[in-house]
Amino acid sequence: MSTETPKGDRIAKVLARAGIASRREAERMIEAGRVTVNGRKIDSPALNVTPADKITVDGKPLAEPEPPRLWLYHKPTGLVTTARDEKGRETVFDALPEGMPRVMSVGRLDLNSEGLLLLTNDGEIKRRLELPSTGWLRRYRVRVKGAPEDATLEPLRQGLTVDGEAFQPMEVTLDRQQGANAWLTVALREGRNREIRRAMEAVGLTVNRLIRVSYGPFQLGNLKPGEVEELRARVLRDQLGLDKEFKPATSPKRAVKRPARKRGGKPPRQ
Repeated sequence: MSTETPKGDRIAKVLARAGIASRREAERMIEAGRVTVNGRKIDSPALNVTPADKITVDGKPLAEPEPPRLWLYHKPTGLVTTARDEKGRETVFDALPEGMPRVMSVGRLDLNSEGLLLLTNDGEIKRRLELPSTGWLRRYRVRVKGAPEDATLEPLRQGLTVDGEAFQPMEVTLDRQQGANAWLTVALREGRNREIRRAMEAVGLTVNRLIRVSYGPFQLGNLKPGEVEELRARVLRDQLGLDKEFKPATSPKRAVKRPARKRGGKPPRQ
């Protein structure tokens, strides 16, 4: 039996690099029979392909992958971080500036949260940034109702379990009291669903504002709500360890939020 490693890359990885979807989503597309390789429909992602293979998705040839790109986006409140919302609510992809290419979000911010959301055209970058093993610190400014004492916050620093789900220890600093509210700085290395809000509720605090200010080395900085800024190619390459074949992009461009689409407009990007 041959022990040689098959040439090429896994089909789901190739689809992700082409910006079709994340690797996991690409695997689901394959299992649904939406992908063909050299004219044959495949139903398993356990396949390696090379540039010589002809791949189609939903009958359309797979385009050549573009150079990986990453954008910083200041997500406003009131937008959902999904491609399409079953309730018809506006998504972040509806609100992006005109001229943005098809992008995917790195993780999510819930409807009522705001601040830094990373966007990329590359499914492999998305996967790399979301992996728990990456362990990048996500930092938030959090406003809670009440006047918490340091002892109130200690269980968050130790790690606690909420509804049977164990949360890792958080870094929590009490910054200042502002009337009936207090401002905290919270940092964590995982991104579970509504983790900060649920953890605060567990110690008797109610979050009424939550702003993500950084994700690993990437900072919200002075971006205004709705603005998008692309990272320089060199910064992206250095931070993510991309290979030297990565093509440099032009200087970063900042774009402002476009007016919200009326219901029934073009479908959102994703």
